Amino acid sequence: MELELSLRSVIGLLLLGALAVAGCDKQSQPSQQANVTAPATASVPAPGGAVDRSHKGEAAPTIPFTDAAGKKTTVAAFKGKPVLLNLWATWCAPCIKEMPTLDAVAGKAGDTLVVLPLSQDLKGMEVVGPFFQKNGYQHLKPYLDTDTAFSVQLGVNLPTTILYDSAGKEVWRVSGEFDWAGDAAAKLIAEAK
Repeated sequence: MELELSLRSVIGLLLLGALAVAGCDKQSQPSQQANVTAPATASVPAPGGAVDRSHKGEAAPTIPFTDAAGKKTTVAAFKGKPVLLNLWATWCAPCIKEMPTLDAVAGKAGDTLVVLPLSQDLKGMEVVGPFFQKNGYQHLKPYLDTDTAFSVQLGVNLPTTILYDSAGKEVWRVSGEFDWAGDAAAKLIAEAK
């Protein structure tokens, strides 16, 4: 008799758990459908990442970060030129994979574009310095956000790259790995004035 009551309790709990899971699944379906029919200003698929234009026109954050020498700066310090801000870390495999393409685009753009790789590594130059030295980037300079303030305040994962125009306004952002040296990236970067 006691065993029968225990089994009924367990079965009842399992059924309640299944109903709760099924209910959660149904709630997530409308948001997926909403993404499919989202306006052109929202995220659109791109090779290797999604282009998100939902923040277009927003001013660049005033969050301070440092250069390799420890001098504080902000995105606003680069006003007058478009800025391609890349949030990355030495422990992030997709970030590491796209770094050579960022170096290539920085070399190709010369003085017309600032390519700003902003490390989210907590140990700063202790890990970023050797990483840059080992990989021999020719056109990139390391910048550090050891508080991870950018990725936390913007609520983004790594890698995330944001294009700001010469007035410091966001044009778009790409989440995920992307070939920054490719034709698709060149067309996107050309949107900044």
